[in-house]
Amino acid sequence: MAGLLTVLIENFEEQHYALQRATPVESLTEFMRASDLRQKDLVDIFGTPSIVSEVLKGRRNLTVEHIRRLSERFHVTPELFI
Repeated sequence: MAGLLTVLIENFEEQHYALQRATPVESLTEFMRASDLRQKDLVDIFGTPSIVSEVLKGRRNLTVEHIRRLSERFHVTPELFI
């Protein structure tokens, strides 16, 4: 009985409260907020302040190298930035 109730609750939650996957920029922005970082703090990853700005504004995509460096910096899987 408890197993059936668990399945029903999980199905209900998936249908009514499913979370959308965050975009790479949303993930980056949240990591920056949680770590109290500003754009200038990421220049070592992106190379220039203008690239940091363009990425955060969605005008430029993350490169493979950016993703690698970000995953190392925040100790997370690179998939969060893809």
